[in-house]
Amino acid sequence: MAEEGLKRLLDAEARAEDIIARADEERRKILEEAEREVVASEQRHAEHVREIRASYLAQAEMRAQQTITELKRRHSERASALRAAATSMEPRALEAAVQLLTGAGDAA
Repeated sequence: MAEEGLKRLLDAEARAEDIIARADEERRKILEEAEREVVASEQRHAEHVREIRASYLAQAEMRAQQTITELKRRHSERASALRAAATSMEPRALEAAVQLLTGAGDAA
């Protein structure tokens, strides 16, 4: 009878060790899967950051090109306005130069 009880205890201990071994194996598998998921998530995050950065740089480049185009347009308009002003003032400037050279302005 004691032998029967001891045999049952040994069988129970063997089953318990088997359960513990399976649980350890399952825990190891879960940890490995979790680690793979973390690595994959980090890779997806890094790719997403690269995409965001590329998008931001593309937008910045586009805005810079728009600003350059606008500045060139303004420069061209200003240069045209200055040329027009110079052209309209040319007769008066020539007249003033002739007066200075001929001394016509000193008599007054």
